[in-house]
Order: sequence, then C-alpha cells, then structure tokens
Amino acid sequence: MVLEKIQKENDIKSLLPEELDVLAQEIRAFLIDKISKTGGHLASNLGVVELTMALHLVFELPEDKLIWDVGHQSYTHKLLTGRREGFDELRKFGGMSGFPKRGESPCDAFDTGHSSTSISAGLGLVAARNIQGRDFNVVSVIGDGSMTGGMAYEALNNAAHQKGSFVIVLNDNNMSISENVGGMSNYLSGLRTADVYTGLKKGVEDTLKRIPVQGEKIVYQIRKTKSGIKQLIVPGMLFEDMGITYLGPVDGHNLKKLIKVLREAKRMDRPTLVHVLTKKGKGYAPAEENPAKFHGTGPFSIETGEVQNGSGKDSYTNVFSKVLCDIGKNNDKVVAITAAMADGTGLNRFAKCFPQRFFDVGIAEEHALTFAAGLAAGGMKPVVALYSSFLQRAFDQTIHDICMQNLPVMIAVDRAGLVGNDGETHQGVFDLSFLSMIPNMTVLSPKNRWELADMIRFCVEYNGPIALRYPRGEAFEGMGEFRAPIVYGKSEILYEEENIALMFVGHMAELAESVRNELKATGYSCTLVNARFVKPLDTKLLEHLSKEHRLVVTIEENVLTGGFGSQVLSFVSEANLPLHICSIGIPDEFVEQGNVDVLRREIGLEKPVIVQRIIDEYAKILDR
Repeated sequence: MVLEKIQKENDIKSLLPEELDVLAQEIRAFLIDKISKTGGHLASNLGVVELTMALHLVFELPEDKLIWDVGHQSYTHKLLTGRREGFDELRKFGGMSGFPKRGESPCDAFDTGHSSTSISAGLGLVAARNIQGRDFNVVSVIGDGSMTGGMAYEALNNAAHQKGSFVIVLNDNNMSISENVGGMSNYLSGLRTADVYTGLKKGVEDTLKRIPVQGEKIVYQIRKTKSGIKQLIVPGMLFEDMGITYLGPVDGHNLKKLIKVLREAKRMDRPTLVHVLTKKGKGYAPAEENPAKFHGTGPFSIETGEVQNGSGKDSYTNVFSKVLCDIGKNNDKVVAITAAMADGTGLNRFAKCFPQRFFDVGIAEEHALTFAAGLAAGGMKPVVALYSSFLQRAFDQTIHDICMQNLPVMIAVDRAGLVGNDGETHQGVFDLSFLSMIPNMTVLSPKNRWELADMIRFCVEYNGPIALRYPRGEAFEGMGEFRAPIVYGKSEILYEEENIALMFVGHMAELAESVRNELKATGYSCTLVNARFVKPLDTKLLEHLSKEHRLVVTIEENVLTGGFGSQVLSFVSEANLPLHICSIGIPDEFVEQGNVDVLRREIGLEKPVIVQRIIDEYAKILDR
C-alpha cells in the first residue's frame, strides 16, 4: 500500500512516478471509508487530492507556508503530513480537527474555518517574511466559492503591492456549499472555456518575435501596456489588471500539469494566481452527482451513498423553512436572503416557491445584511437566514445599516449554541452577547417547534430589527401544553412556586425542565420560566420573582460574558432586588470539536452539575 509509505511531511517526494497515481486512488478510498464512519467534509476533499499532492511535491513543508481557505478541504494535506492515524477520531472531542490547526502540526500554517480569508493571511505571512529577510514560499489556496466574498477582493487589491513570491491557487470547482452565483462565477465560467489561452499566448509571442529587428521590442512594449497580450486573448483579465500574474486554467486532476504550473508559479518573484479546475466529489459517484449533500455529511453507506438519518423528525431549520413559505403565500412583501447557504438554512424551499423574492448573494454576509437593509428601506420585509458563526462577519452592518436606521429586518440565526464536530470556528455561542448590545435590536429564542413557528410569524410582523435564534438539530417537541401568545418583551412562566427560579433561553428548555424535576425530587420548590426574549429583558418578571424567590438561575447556551445571565445580574444589581443570581452558560473560552452532549459535559452544562451547583448556591444563601 503506497499510502503507508507516507509517515511524515515530504515523504511523498520519495515515491516513484508510477506510485503517485496509485497514491491518489488510495487516498480517495481511504477518505471515503473513514468519512463514511465519522462523518465530515467529503466532496471538497475528494476534489483536491491531486492538487494537494502537487503542492506537497513542489513545496517544502513546513518551511514553506500552505494556507487553506475555509480549511475543510485539508484532509489530504493531513494525510500527507503523517496524520493518517488521526482519522479514526476525526472531529471527535480530543481528536483531530476537520480544519487546519497550528497546534496540531507545524505544517498547518494558519487556523481557518471561515471563508475568503486565505489570501489576507497569506499576504500577512509574505510581509512578515520580507520584513525579517527570510526565504520561504507562501501559498494560499482559495475556492471559487470563497472568491464571492468581499474580503478576498480586498486582499487581491493589496497583493500587487507586496514584493516577492506569493502563490494564490484558485481551486475552481464551480461550487461553494450551494451553487455559485453572481458575476465572479460567470467570469470564471468564461475562463474555463479559454483552454486555448496559454498556447495561443505563446504562439502570438513567438510570431511577433520573428519580425526582424522590431519583434522583441513589440513584445516588450505590449507587455508594458495595461492591456497586454492576455487581454487581447481573454478580455477583461481581472487578475492581471490587479497586478497579479495569471497562469491557467489547468486540469486539477492532472498531476503532471499541476506540478509544471506550480513550479512556474514558484519561480515568479511576484504575486501569481494559478487557476485550477477540479471536480468536487471526484472519484465517488454519489458525491460527484450531489456535491452539496456530501459537503458536510454524517456517516453514510458507501454502497448507496445514503446518509444515516436520525429519528426523521423535523429539525428547527425545517420548521423555519415550512413556516416562512406559508407566510410568503399571504405576504408578498416577504423576501428571503442567504449567503450561499440555501440548503443549510432551509431557504431552498422558499426559493422554489418564490424565485423572484429569493436572493442568494454568495459568500458575502456583510453584503447580505446591508442588502437586506436596502430592501427594508424600499418597503419590503427581508428575512436573512445565516448560521450564528457566520453572522459574526456582518456585525458592523447589523449595527450601522440595520439597527441605526431601525429597519424591519428579520435575522434568522440558525446553528445557534454548540454546533459540535466542526469545532471552535463554527460554534454559535456569541450571538446573544453581540446582538443584545445593539440599540433597537430585539432578540428572542423558542423553547420548542411550536414556539418557533409562533415566533417566526411574530418576527415578520414586527416593525424593527429582530433576531430569532435557534439551534441545529431535531426540534424539541416537549412542553407542547404551554403555548401562550407571544407578547413583546414578556417571558412565559411554566411552573410557579417559590425560593428558586430557573430561567432558560430557547433550546435549553429540555435541560432546564430536567433540572427542575431533579430539584423537585430532592425536595426543593422551584419555578420554571421560559425567557423567550433576551432583549428586551423582562424586568417586571424579575421584580415579581423577587417577592417569593431568593435564587434565580439562568441557563443559556451562549458565552456568559454579555449573555442573558449577565443582563439579569446587571438589572438585579441596579434595581437592588433581593435576589441572588447564578448564571450557567459557556465559560470564557473557545469550545473545541466534539459531540454536543460531550461538549456540554466538559463545560458543565449538564443536569447533574447544574443541580449540584444550585443546591450549593442555595445552601450558601440559607447560611447567610
């Protein structure tokens, strides 16, 4: 087995030429086998096997720096740097990350998890290299989907000003998570058809050079002009116009051609972009036919490609999708916006029902929020659906363009709380804190599937900025007997007793109810409150609780700093209420990858720990 010869970085350079094709086949078979058991990002990794091999053959790691945009396509890179054994624990708690991690290997030059960042990070490494007078290569790999993100253009604009070698590899598979959209996608599609470009360029140059006396001068003069030879053949050569040398396009599954073009790029003493054409899911038919399904997949059957499903019950995302479509039938002002995540956010259903009122803006969260603000200013009711982790990228636009103008934009915050196996970069544990600090913003979160449906309708009717937060996974169907109407800023008392009050946010409902049941069984009297609104805080309820209670416990799946518990504590202190506050949530640290239940246990967000903490806190109060 050729793959077994790879024990550490640069071992690939010792293989015989005839072994390289075998290695590519073995890598694909290995990835399909392992990911079918653990889950993970399959299609993107199958598409970059030869590209990754070529990069490792041409460059010297870890001396040279290789940066993967987003990073979920780095599995082959991990194999080629001696981490084969780690795939049994891929994305598990304490195991190998599904993304590059500097702490995991010196061959991982930069931690990544969000899109459109690799060129900026690469430029930083280039600048650091130049300042320190060091000599190494920097390579940033970026997908065509990531090129729809504005940050990539900011970096490209800056790249021409950096001196020395810098290689940008554009991995063009015509696919981000959802199908690419917009002008950049169309531009790259045009380049894909220009296969004659490289040969034609050389032919033009050779012909001109044969002109007696003046030939060389003509070629030199054309090269000096803004519209050089490339512009004569491929109109609108964007990258060349930005001062970046363009090479390609090249077949991303032809190892010999890849090696040749990467060596040429390596010799350049200036920023160079290598345009590589790959096929997402290459080598596994189900992934080739449905790359979006196998972008991030759970365990699946290799034979059929069928993913192992859970109970078959609706997820929170499915409930959101269905309800929004129902609303759209009766309200033609409602429009939906996604940032290349139509499938993940459930907006694909809305897109099919109302194509004229659906907008996929590409991987451009900042644009999505300001675009929504413009729609709202124009009299529409925009609903922007984003993952919590990705909403962070549009914080300024939420403040400046939506809330400052008090525009009626609904932000559907999907994947809120602990997401699990994708780790630190994807955990949605900051949104309650950063949304709650913005004036004019309203933030609410549902306890179960029925409350989610009611809250969606409430949000669409609300005349101002409003964010609805819900988690990944199966929608909770408990507490169905409690369905009081949604009243702005009002919490919902589920059980009212005395002494101890539990106040939970959103999907902490099931955990909070189990904590209350345990406390009741132990002999404690306990009130249970569904916060519903994180902002505005239900201050009248807290004043009410202060009459018959001594301890208020807040439970949230958000960082404690600036979260719901922090707001409760602040108000109780300012109002000088006779209440002790115990805030339970996520500590001031990043949460690594792993099963959500495991992660909750590790950070103390589970029933036994919470019950004991409440008992201890209450005992301290009684002793005073």
